[in-house]
Amino acid sequence: MEAKEQKRHQRKQSGPKAERKKSRKQRAPGAEPDEDERRRNPRAFAVQSAVRMAKTFHRAQDLKTKKHHIPLVDRTPLEPPPVVVVVVGPPRVGKSTIIRCLIKNFTRQKLGDICGPVTIVSGKKRRLTFIECGNDINTMIDLAKVADLVLMLIDASFGFEMETFEFLNILQVHGFPRIMGVLTHLDSFKNNKTLRKTKKRLKHRFWTEVYQGAKLFYLSGMVHGEYQAQEVKNLGRFISVMKFRPLVWQTSHPYVVADRMEDLTDPETLRVDPKCDRTVSLYGYLRGTYLKNKGQVHIPGVGDFAVADVSFLPDPCPLPEEQKKRALNQKERLLYAPMAGVGGVVYDKDAVYIDLVSSHVDQPQAEMRPTAELVQSLIGTHATLDAKLAASKVSLFSGAAAMTPGEAENLGEQQAPLENRVWDPVTQRERRKAFYRWNTTILLISVYLVNLVRCPGRSVLFC
Repeated sequence: MEAKEQKRHQRKQSGPKAERKKSRKQRAPGAEPDEDERRRNPRAFAVQSAVRMAKTFHRAQDLKTKKHHIPLVDRTPLEPPPVVVVVVGPPRVGKSTIIRCLIKNFTRQKLGDICGPVTIVSGKKRRLTFIECGNDINTMIDLAKVADLVLMLIDASFGFEMETFEFLNILQVHGFPRIMGVLTHLDSFKNNKTLRKTKKRLKHRFWTEVYQGAKLFYLSGMVHGEYQAQEVKNLGRFISVMKFRPLVWQTSHPYVVADRMEDLTDPETLRVDPKCDRTVSLYGYLRGTYLKNKGQVHIPGVGDFAVADVSFLPDPCPLPEEQKKRALNQKERLLYAPMAGVGGVVYDKDAVYIDLVSSHVDQPQAEMRPTAELVQSLIGTHATLDAKLAASKVSLFSGAAAMTPGEAENLGEQQAPLENRVWDPVTQRERRKAFYRWNTTILLISVYLVNLVRCPGRSVLFC
């Protein structure tokens, strides 16, 4: 058989392997330096068009100039506070649904009602605080000052609404944080051509209002009351890796987004005067600069107040301690929403409260309920029993005017009954019969307010 000619090996002309061989060849003794390609083939590297070269140069310089910013001082600590993500949109556009889907994507937990700020751990070095913005101009102004990222929801089946443009104008005044648009209700389009045209029209209008190339997400439809998992996952990835530029107003002012509030006013003072001055304790992450103790603070919608005390508390939603792992485990995917009743652990200045399930308590809840009702009835009493008796009125006869206990006592003093002792043969005892001068019998009825509360195994009577 004739020997078949083997295919010659082609040497690498580029890449790491070719570079290593080239460097070894140049380091070899007696080797001549390789001729420069520009000298060997000058026409290949010559300018083909002066106009095209000028346009390329100008475009490169324009892109470089756009990236120039005034240097700002980044006061973010080593363990930064959670990123405030504000979800904005008109009513019935899907704000609560997108927050629930993002929370489920990050923490694998379902949250029912969205009430107040919701803080979650989204990664090894980042936490997120979701806040839903209502359809109120005051709420928009307050959240525009503290927002790091704005998720602007737009109903694609209806188009842009005035609430969207109003919030954009408010953001321009307060520094214009990062904005991401989200189109919802796309499943209402039955024609694909109409859907594509609508997406393109809304995208270019959104770019006109924000900036060219602003990110716009599309949520195509809902499955069992939730958005599709892959689309929510892509949105969560963009939020997790997004970089934020410090805003001047936020870095020059100390501010706290309160996620929990406790009323420390004395219950007795509150019972006597419901409109008395309150003592309130607010909990939240401090952002911006340092907050001075005993200073003046402003609460939006309430006014200016003096701070009685500022103290540090343990972090209720801490970042994971170990940074070697690739992803978070289930125990590190924390969810903290005290206003929504989620969190489990509540930190106070002098105590830590742990919310236990009813199965962990020895005494059944049914036996504890009457005692709780008894305590609530005592706390909810707004007046004493003597005051209630003094204010009560009773009518002695039908059609007669009602009298207070004081008037009844005066009437009794004026018309004191006469006593007549009579022997009763049935009961075999002497009975005292009362009669009046005008031969008119007046019945004085004393009214006692009785509150009977039945407790397990005993009865308690309050008069």
